[in-house]
Amino acid sequence: MPDGIDIQLKKGVLGLCVLALLSARDNYAYEIAARLADDIGMGEGTIYPLMRRMQSDGLVETYLVESPTGPSRKYYRLTEAGRRAFESQKAEWLGFSRAVDGILNAATPSETGETA
Repeated sequence: MPDGIDIQLKKGVLGLCVLALLSARDNYAYEIAARLADDIGMGEGTIYPLMRRMQSDGLVETYLVESPTGPSRKYYRLTEAGRRAFESQKAEWLGFSRAVDGILNAATPSETGETA
């Protein structure tokens, strides 16, 4: 897949991925960034602006947690609007990904060497 398409696909689902991670538990930005870097190859430089935008859009809120070994950490949690957005986007993604899977599977050559 060309890099441009790959990057755009990742950026398109990045917000959904952040909402999914936060739906499981509150988290701080570095841990979210590290998880997304490991799992889908997105760098921190992409994630931090997204977190700020999600906060200004009212999807997440922050709170500080004291750390025994350093400065306090800023944790993110979903707001009620964030939970609704996650459920809506998740449903849309599942429908979309099923449609794409159907197209991809129909395009797979059969075992006899014929194309669909």
